[in-house]
Amino acid sequence: MKYLLDTHIWLWSLLYPSKLSFKVREILEKENSELFISVITIWEVVLLAEKQKIVLSSLPREWITSAFEVLPVVVLPLTSEIVIKSREIDLPHQDPADRFIAATAWNHGIPLVTVDKNLVNSSYIRTIS
Repeated sequence: MKYLLDTHIWLWSLLYPSKLSFKVREILEKENSELFISVITIWEVVLLAEKQKIVLSSLPREWITSAFEVLPVVVLPLTSEIVIKSREIDLPHQDPADRFIAATAWNHGIPLVTVDKNLVNSSYIRTIS
């Protein structure tokens, strides 16, 4: 089964696994789970580190490279279709990162693993909390 991880889920799995629900931990540990992140997640992690909202054990570039080894994920790029869908999706706010991540899940037809209530309530995507 394929799953798109929201930024906080990817970070929590690597930095704060105790924050993850049992259901999410189960998804991450299943052998048949195919895990994806949006390229926007990488951008968000770099920004969070720059703003010192998260503390990484190394420079963001090195930390992200190591993270891919710890929890293998496929990075999905932005496409023109995802950019257009980011403006069509029903979200209660204009946060571009959330819009791009939700539109990526919608475009690829895969569930988004998130606890963000703004995303969970979207009728355009399936979410798992």
